[in-house]
Amino acid sequence: MDDLSEERIARLRITEIFYSLQGEADTAGVPTIFVRLTGCPLRCRYCDTAYAFHGGEWWKLDAVVQRVRELGSRYVCVTGGEPLAQRSCPELLVRLCDEGLRVSLETSGALPLGGVDPRVVRVVDVKTPGSGEQGRNRYGELSLLDTKDQIKFVICDRTDYEWSRAKVRELRLDERCAVLFSASHEQLSARQLADWILEDRLPVRLQIQLHKLLWGNVAGK
Repeated sequence: MDDLSEERIARLRITEIFYSLQGEADTAGVPTIFVRLTGCPLRCRYCDTAYAFHGGEWWKLDAVVQRVRELGSRYVCVTGGEPLAQRSCPELLVRLCDEGLRVSLETSGALPLGGVDPRVVRVVDVKTPGSGEQGRNRYGELSLLDTKDQIKFVICDRTDYEWSRAKVRELRLDERCAVLFSASHEQLSARQLADWILEDRLPVRLQIQLHKLLWGNVAGK
């Protein structure tokens, strides 16, 4: 392997690193450092981080870890884009876990999870029909999840809800880890989704994107 290849392995393209409140998952409301990687092979119709598809800057892993130390929270979320699309992402996750941090990874259900450090909390976004990327789901990867992990469905409409309900039951996902149902912003009201969940007595958790309620759909929050 030549020096240039080694340099590429040791770097990540980063869109932003920032400190905010976690808006989703099991630590919603907790001050958290976000490391947003650039690039994504998917094009979900409801994507709210399309600005991370392109651009960004190359960071060495040491520099990323140092910046996380400077921001000073024990909670770190590695997100995107799709972070696992970059080959050095698993190495970054190991480095952050070795710092004694509580590390979570926001990823689609479209890429392998086997290389992710088992200490990482994996939040897997199963793509609904409304996303336009349903065919990219790798359901076999969900068998790698355990009780600390979470599975997320972004629900755009009633069709998405019924499809997601069927998947939860078919794959018995609630027996593996927490299952989150989130109403797609500006497409479905959280109240409507809550009514459907209660009507069907689904063993899932309603998720409301706290950061959007506080600041709207803006970068760095």
